[in-house]
Amino acid sequence: MTDTKPSLKAAILQVTPFQQNCSLIWDEATGVGAVVDPGGDIDRIEDAIAEVGMKPEKILLTHGHIDHAGGADELREKLGVKIEGPHRADDFLLQGLESQGREYGFSARNVTPDRWLSEGDQVTVAGHNFDIMHCPGHSPGSVVFINQPHKFGLFGDVLFRGSIGRTDFPYGDHDALISAIKTKLLPLGDNFAFICGHGPGSTIGLERNANPFLT
Repeated sequence: MTDTKPSLKAAILQVTPFQQNCSLIWDEATGVGAVVDPGGDIDRIEDAIAEVGMKPEKILLTHGHIDHAGGADELREKLGVKIEGPHRADDFLLQGLESQGREYGFSARNVTPDRWLSEGDQVTVAGHNFDIMHCPGHSPGSVVFINQPHKFGLFGDVLFRGSIGRTDFPYGDHDALISAIKTKLLPLGDNFAFICGHGPGSTIGLERNANPFLT
């Protein structure tokens, strides 16, 4: 479990065969929070919610890939909450989740968010504001969630510890991804910490100095 600051907590659960980081973020005082990128294994996500005592108020999606969004519609139905994100440019991915799930051999549902997100929007989780940055390249509609007071973010598959999101898809754009990272994320400051879509979290300072894609 990662403690981002006394009033905001986060826990990570790896889901799907792709070992994607589904994150739970919640306010320590109230227990109210959000599920970020529920790609699958919904029963395990529900168990994790119960274990930490979180009261989910919404689901957040960083982008439309199956390992991040494949379980979102089912979880929305079970929890009775709304889905916010990603950017509308990923709608074609979200509408292909069911067929893609059949290809990979696990259950997934197509999903339409209750709210699309764009650059400059804000989402609120238990009173904590997250600014939205649109960071295309890995997917056209990838967004990251930025909480400035806690210097904490949820970056999906935009930036990893020691790596960046894949751009070898037909719709991928390596130059756009690098530009988004350098112009939007690196200026957040070296002590800004973030949860990645896969693998361990990191800080902007570590990636600025050691990420081979950025140095």
